[in-house]
Amino acid sequence: MIDPTARVDASAEIEPDVLVGSGTSVGTRTRIESGAQVGADCVIGRDVFIDAGVELGDRVQVHHGAQLHRGAVVGTGVLIGPGAILTTDRYPRAVTATGEPAPAADRPVVPTTLADGCSIGAGAVVVAGVAIGSWATVGAGAVVTRDVPNHALVVGSPAHRIGWVCACGARLVDSKGDPMAAEPGRYAAHQELICPSCGRTYAYVADAETLEERTGPRQPTPA
Repeated sequence: MIDPTARVDASAEIEPDVLVGSGTSVGTRTRIESGAQVGADCVIGRDVFIDAGVELGDRVQVHHGAQLHRGAVVGTGVLIGPGAILTTDRYPRAVTATGEPAPAADRPVVPTTLADGCSIGAGAVVVAGVAIGSWATVGAGAVVTRDVPNHALVVGSPAHRIGWVCACGARLVDSKGDPMAAEPGRYAAHQELICPSCGRTYAYVADAETLEERTGPRQPTPA
């Protein structure tokens, strides 16, 4: 079902049994396969492929040429950059061990999850079965082969953590203004991570390998 307020380009291919939420736009030559669900107020760009059964939350942005294959579950407010790929199979084969064609329908669906607010950079590849944490950022061209914690900044192939990012997207710094390390203050009692853009502060929780927000964004100066 396509909501009456959704805007779907005439060249887009949307199979039966697809849900498209209110206010969502679907761009030129995009294909959405049967059973997929796209939430409200999403922006789906040009030449995007959304496979059967993929689920997208509200306010998701999927930029031109991205591919979201079977098993992908995308939270609210996620950004998927141009040409990014969420794969569907960790052990792909075109044929069986005996040389017979391997039907796609026989391959297991491996869940890949993108939590609320995370961002996947242009051309990045997220391998099937990986979980990307909330507000994490995957750098452009990265190849993600293992789970990414909340607020983590990962780059490279294979992707590795180089720092942390705020909910607003800016890279977090230490009290001296330097980019915070990948494992900040593991043994410090009161190590804070500071956002130079919005003023939020976080603490690193070593055991959970994540961040805990301590203060919200700075308030504007009263007029």
